[in-house]
Amino acid sequence: MAGCSKKDAPYVERSVNDLYNDAMDAMTANRFKDAVKHFDEVERQHPYSPWAAKAMLMSAYANFQVREYDKSVSSLESFIQLHPGHEDIAYAYYMVALNYYDQISTIDHDQRMTEKSERALDDVIRRFPESQYARDARLKMALARDHLAGKNLDVGRYYIKVGAVVAAIGRFNKIVQKFHDTSSIEEALYRLVECYIKIGLDDQALACASVLGHNYPGSKWYVEAYQFISQYAPHLLKATQPAN
Repeated sequence: MAGCSKKDAPYVERSVNDLYNDAMDAMTANRFKDAVKHFDEVERQHPYSPWAAKAMLMSAYANFQVREYDKSVSSLESFIQLHPGHEDIAYAYYMVALNYYDQISTIDHDQRMTEKSERALDDVIRRFPESQYARDARLKMALARDHLAGKNLDVGRYYIKVGAVVAAIGRFNKIVQKFHDTSSIEEALYRLVECYIKIGLDDQALACASVLGHNYPGSKWYVEAYQFISQYAPHLLKATQPAN
């Protein structure tokens, strides 16, 4: 028959209770792929049941457990579109963020997932600021921002290495402007001192050194900045000398 495929699951009508219970049994046994099939059947066979929306969420969670991130996000986005007033809507937004967050790579790799994670986490915080999910999202947001800042720092160092100082300045300034609350800020300020001195912009170098000394006087990067200035721009020392 032209309209059928051997891969299509046979349609066996079952009660919503049986399907949902089988799905939960599979979840308990960590058989997440089986759970997805049962949860999807709840939605397919009983789309107007109160359990259909819950099954959609649980299917997304089960897919997340087996790292089927695209399928999980697709289910969650459908849930958000179809059930914007559902009592678990905050959880749905949070799970979207978790799918992206779980894919955050190391600093050496592309950071597009980190950016998606940051946007999704921010969405949770803005929409549901008093929820338990917002509290966890804030913690994860800090790590996501650290990753993004670290990537800019890594690229900036590379630009210095190949002599693209102006491009490096752009990366370090991005950290100062957008990621000043991350662990990369101190080195970014030092690198700006280094770059500005290399291209003869002493005033900008002095400004960055002053910010570094004022905000992070005990930082190793302030010591590095002082030593760099001592060697390459000693005329700036008077303004940047550490306080006794």
